[in-house]
Amino acid sequence: MPTFQNYLSLVKFSHTLFAMPFAFIGFFLGVRTIHSEGLHTGAGVLGLETYWIVKQFFLVVLCMVTARSAAMAFNRYLDRNFDAKNPRTAIREIPAGIISPDAALRFTIVNSIIFIAASFFLHPLCGWLSPVALLVVLGYSFTKRFTALCHLVLGLGLSLAPIGAYIAVVGEFHWLPIMFSAIVLCWVSGFDIIYALQDVDFDQSQGLHSIPSLLGRKRALRVSQMLHTMVVFLLLVVFFYGNLGYWYLAGVVFFVIMLLLQHRLVKPNDLSKVNLAFFTTNGIASVIFAILVISDILL
Repeated sequence: MPTFQNYLSLVKFSHTLFAMPFAFIGFFLGVRTIHSEGLHTGAGVLGLETYWIVKQFFLVVLCMVTARSAAMAFNRYLDRNFDAKNPRTAIREIPAGIISPDAALRFTIVNSIIFIAASFFLHPLCGWLSPVALLVVLGYSFTKRFTALCHLVLGLGLSLAPIGAYIAVVGEFHWLPIMFSAIVLCWVSGFDIIYALQDVDFDQSQGLHSIPSLLGRKRALRVSQMLHTMVVFLLLVVFFYGNLGYWYLAGVVFFVIMLLLQHRLVKPNDLSKVNLAFFTTNGIASVIFAILVISDILL
């Protein structure tokens, strides 16, 4: 019988750090909008409005956790046969026999249902768009079978976080959270290419697609660098468009330093520090960046 810890390991719960901070940025951008523009939240007096904002915040967290858990569990379910053949992934919960494929699929369905239900509690627009979001994050699991652009689909899935969190508060789209979503798309796609460097030979032997298996390690790293260069450009565009200040700029400087460090750690002929580049630098970058950006938004 699998434990709760086994399911957390199945979905790599700690990796929620990658997208969650950007959801918080979208959320607090929404809070700033309703206060600066005097929008009606439906909460009434100040005390009720505070309660409403806290409730929305926890619903956003619930949506993020369940959507990502559904996506990861479905990916593990769909890739179980490939994972069993790959020495790097054979120790994962399904090929190792810790969690059965049926249990992983049930876990996916339960999290998907909770995600859709919580989305409707957030805002009707979030609710109606939730199946589209699920289609993207679950559909990613199929893409490696037919396109090397799978990294961009993963980036697209995680990039929905700031937009969804903003809509949860304001109830409509806005260019600023969309720009943050573009940052997430390029950032995630770039570091996923780096992570995929580990499986070039295996992917080629199994007919699976990725930028590294298509272009080779050296040129794949160049593509990753191009995507992360686009991140820097978009960060600066957001600064001027969003009327942000010095806290935001400090966040940009730190984020760029982490991107540069990531690319210094990984070489085409030396992948020994891929995990350090993938997990540590990106996790630290997203958390510190979000803290500084949210400080700028609120202060």
